[in-house]
Order: sequence, then structure tokens, then C-alpha cells
Amino acid sequence: MFSSPFPDVEIPDVSLYDYLFGGLEEADLDRIAVVDGTSGAETSYRTLVGQIDAVAGAVAARGLGVHGVAAILCPNIPAFAVVFHGLLRAGATVTTVNSLYTADEIALQLDDAGAEWMFTVSALLPAAREAATRAGIPAERIVVLDGADGHPSLRDLLTAGAPAPDVSFDPATHVAVLPYSSGTTGRPKGVMLSHRNLVANAEQSRGLLKVTPEDRLLALLPFFHIYGLTVLLNLALRQRACLVTMPKFDLAEFLRIIQDHRCSYLFIAPPVAVALTKHPMVADYDLSAVHTTLSGAAPLDGELGNRLAERLGCRVLQGYGMTEMSPVSHLIPVDATDLPVSSVGYTVPNMDCRLLDPATGDDIEVPAEGTSAPGHLLCRGPNVMLGYLNRPGETADTLDADGFLRTGDIATVNADGVVTIVDRLKELIKYKGYQIAPAELEALLLTHPGIADAAVIGTPDADGQEVPMAFVVLQPGDDGERLDEAAVMDYVAARVAPFKKVRRVEFIDAVPKSSSGKILRRKLKTAGAAAG
Repeated sequence: MFSSPFPDVEIPDVSLYDYLFGGLEEADLDRIAVVDGTSGAETSYRTLVGQIDAVAGAVAARGLGVHGVAAILCPNIPAFAVVFHGLLRAGATVTTVNSLYTADEIALQLDDAGAEWMFTVSALLPAAREAATRAGIPAERIVVLDGADGHPSLRDLLTAGAPAPDVSFDPATHVAVLPYSSGTTGRPKGVMLSHRNLVANAEQSRGLLKVTPEDRLLALLPFFHIYGLTVLLNLALRQRACLVTMPKFDLAEFLRIIQDHRCSYLFIAPPVAVALTKHPMVADYDLSAVHTTLSGAAPLDGELGNRLAERLGCRVLQGYGMTEMSPVSHLIPVDATDLPVSSVGYTVPNMDCRLLDPATGDDIEVPAEGTSAPGHLLCRGPNVMLGYLNRPGETADTLDADGFLRTGDIATVNADGVVTIVDRLKELIKYKGYQIAPAELEALLLTHPGIADAAVIGTPDADGQEVPMAFVVLQPGDDGERLDEAAVMDYVAARVAPFKKVRRVEFIDAVPKSSSGKILRRKLKTAGAAAG
């Protein structure tokens, strides 16, 4: 077992609302809390807290409180912060819904979560209304933030005039947010995160990231995903920084917002790192305000991270976590300039970890020098979920008797406590007894100037052996046009051991990914089988 090299932090025994806003000082109230990146509209901390309290009062007056569940289906706009924290202020549990979901997917989540209210925007109303109707949510409890006939609006809530309620609950056991796992291994599961889980993870992270009130954080990563919710929304507000929202990704708009709003701290996933590193459009914008970029949600190759740092002239960090850990368990601290960006840094304060041999289940010890053998990473700490909603069996499969969460990821740790994620346990390709990490081949493919993006899966060959298959997105221009299947395979073969060679290649327009940037390998496996 190994622990964080940093001393434990004190975790206040309070609600998330009290943690974020209870210590606001007069000097902070007129700071800008949130900026709409599209319109430029600004909301001060004074206004934000007033709106949060108003929403809390309005929903409590309508019967939504400590035992209620509300769903939010909403892009990254300032109103998200108001509604989310207003609902938590009223004591409700919030289930955050992926903005890209179909009506069927929304309905499944509403039903599973037991949602009684829905908060959305007019652009997403058709699917939201269909799903809510199927889940038994009446029109008067479908709040359309920007207004729609037959439904209450955010304006209605803000002008209701009801005082914020006095609520009482145990922050350690009361579920604050119920995000759903990505479902890469089956039907999505509701992850029960308490107020204490969220408070703990913000407190564990903020000392390492050192976001200041002078920072402007670009909120590209969706708030419905725990990465965006904790590391952007909650952390920014706790640090009295300014959050600049962006409802959907468009590279030109992304670059414009960074330039025009002088964003200083970027939180991204690897696909955005690829675009920032390789796209010629980046050179047309002034990104000089950016001093730090943190990549998470999926592995970032070290070479790509270094190229990104060089192109933007900024510090590039990597972090690691899971929805089940609120989500951050490992971070490269902003001032740890000696750590390789290919690692995920150190274990955050208040956490213990274990590495288990995948074959034997035995503990792998931290070496006195050098780097350990790869092992299955287990984590324990105050940020680890309460469990999966109504899934006791799956909860027991994920949390052991000592409170350690089985991440499903393979990692190494060196003598200094620096952790590197090798790959997903279940994504390892097994070829003739050898184990091949898709992430390693994906990182190698991205070093080719003609490849814009890539993903690798295991697929059976004629002999029934599992072999690496690469899905490749070509870079526009001569470098990409010169590539064919043989050229891609030759490029990899010249740089890896023979058993790691890519044996099949398919060119595609885009690698399918979740909203958090994780490769949707199930879709690729289906495509690979069809091509095969």
C-alpha cells in the first residue's frame, strides 16, 4: 500500500453549498464568478449566490427538497451553476444527464434515478419532454430555463420571492449528485456521491492546482460529467476564480473565447490536446494568457503533452480519476515541474492506494528505487462513492471490504510515489500470451504527421488470435493523403516489438468518443467485426 506524499487536508463537515459559499467575503462578492463565453454576459458572486438562494426557495416552495431527485439536462451555460447549486441548497439530489442523450437514454436515467423534476433548455426540450413524460414527470415540473409555453422558466423561479429553506442532512451520507457511469461495460449505473465526497475532492485538489481568484477557467468540459462538475464548476467557485462557459466544442470558437476572455487555465481531454497541437488554425489566435493546461478523462501521451506545452508556451499537467472517486485521485501538481507529463502525478491528500498483480492478486510493493511492475490500481479515500444506486452486487464488486475501489486500470508507481497509468485492465489485448496496451499504440500513431487521431482495439484474426486493429483519422493535406494501410502498419512495426504490430487498419472520419473524451471501444469493436 502507498499513500499520498502530501499531508492530509481537513475536510469540513458541511454541505457543498456551505463549503463553496459560506466563507465568501465582502471583497469577493463583486468579483465575476461566471461569464457566458458566447455572449460575454457576466455574473458576479453576489448575484450568483442571490440567484442560487432564490432557486432553492422556489423549488422548496413547490415541494422539492431533501428527499427529492431532480435531473438537469443542460449544456455549459451560466444558468447551470445557478440551478445545480440551487437544487443542492434545497437539499435535493441532482442527476446530471448527458446533453447528447436520446429520449430513450434520458428516460432510462430518469426512471433509474427516480427523478421527479427535470431542468432543461428549449433546444433540448423535445427529447427532454418525451423522456420526462415517459418517466411520469408532469409539464409543471419540467423547468425550461430559457422559457417555453406550458412550462415554468428560470425567471419564474428567480422571481418567486420564496426564501431559501433551512434544511438539515448528514453531508457524509446524503447524496448530492447522481451522475451515471459511461456504460462502457454495460448499462450505465448511477454513482452516489455525497456532499462530503464533493467537498473532499475539491479540498484534496485545490492545493495541488493552485487556481487563484485572478484565473479565468474555460469551462469546455461538460458540467454533466463529474470532471467538469468538480474540477471546473466547484473548484473555480471555491477559489473565487472566474468561470467562462462554452456550451459545445467548436475549435474556432474555443480559440476565440480563450483569446477574447484571456483564459489562463484550460481543462481539457486528449482530443482537444491533439487539435491544439496539430491544427494550423491555432496560430491565428492569441493564446498568451494561458499559463496551465490540465488534461484528464483519458490517457495523454507524454510526447503529445510536451508538444502542446511547447506550442502554447504553458505548463501541461495530467490528472487521473473516475466518476466513482468524485473524480480526482491523482494529479501532477502545478509547481512540480520535474514530473513527466506522461504520468498522472501523485496520489492526492487523504488517499491510500494499492497495486495488485493482475495474475495473482498479490500486492505489488513500492520499490526502493526505480519503477514497480504494473498492477491493478485500487484507491481509498473520502472522495470514493457511497456506491451504485440500487446495485448492491455491482457495488460489492467494485468496493472491497476495506473500502478500496477497484479502478479497473493498470498502473505503475515509482520510488517517489509518481503514478503512471498503463492501460485499462479490460482493454488489454492478449496476443499469443503477450499483453498489448492499446494506449501505447494510440500514442505512437499520433506521432505520425499524417494522423490526426487514432484508436486501437483487439479483434480476432483468421486463427482466432486477438490482434491489434487501428482506426485512423487522416490529417488533411499531403501527409495524410500519402498514407495507406500498409504505410500505417509499417510505421508502427518499425517502432514496436513484433508482437505489438498493428495487423489491421481502417480509415474513419472520426474516433467515437464519450463527452468526457474516452474512446468508445464498443462501437469500434462493432465496426471492426463488420469490416472483418
